[in-house]
Amino acid sequence: MSSDKNVERRLRLSSPTIYEIVSTEGQEELSRPFSSLGWSGLAAGICISFSMLAEAYLKLHLPEGQDNFLLENIGYTVGFIIVITARLQLFTENTITVILPLLERKIMRNFIRTAKLWTTVFFTNMVGTFLVAALVVFAGFATADQLGAIVDVSRHAVEGQPWDIFIRGIPAGFLIAALVWMMPSARGTEIFIIFLMTYLIAIGDFTHVVAGSAEAFVIALTGDISWGAAFTYIGAAGAGNIIGGTGLFALLTYAQVKDEM
Repeated sequence: MSSDKNVERRLRLSSPTIYEIVSTEGQEELSRPFSSLGWSGLAAGICISFSMLAEAYLKLHLPEGQDNFLLENIGYTVGFIIVITARLQLFTENTITVILPLLERKIMRNFIRTAKLWTTVFFTNMVGTFLVAALVVFAGFATADQLGAIVDVSRHAVEGQPWDIFIRGIPAGFLIAALVWMMPSARGTEIFIIFLMTYLIAIGDFTHVVAGSAEAFVIALTGDISWGAAFTYIGAAGAGNIIGGTGLFALLTYAQVKDEM
């Protein structure tokens, strides 16, 4: 390998370069047909539900009588690994990717396109998680023991007052946005980075609107909470994720590179 290629391989990407990569991805997403975004968002909602399922399966099979919290929460990373490596549309990733082009060109057309994308992806993510929850509760996709573990995991995940859920959603949104920012530099360690950031969300008991919606739908369908409480959780977690992802991380990244662009 030549010295020039060796240096190029070892150089870290600069912040403006990462910004351009993430912004370009956002522009590509904004240019996609909304039908494509919708199907991708539906698939993401289905796949992210495997975070809930994997966590419940670990809870069911780990030895009883000891604190398995750290081991159980390894399962939470599974759905995120599937969704992000498959390049599916996850609402919380779009709190930064499509916001960066908007920050560069604050025109009405970009506001409208961003709002349509957010609405499409969020709605189809919710449809996907609801479908999985309904299949688990009503269609026999889970045994009685598995369903009991899923309900236990879900009840813990969505408990709390709306303000607490909102506050715990802010670091989750920030971490997902940071994950998106880190991916261009991952260079073969993408799965480890996804695992690290989403595991931190899990053990921190932070709230993620899409993964958490699967859990909220399960316990609403089983009657453990009201539908009003389920949608309150989704609204509070979503608002927190947006504040963390867009209001904090996206604006901070834009501020650090705007004078170099």
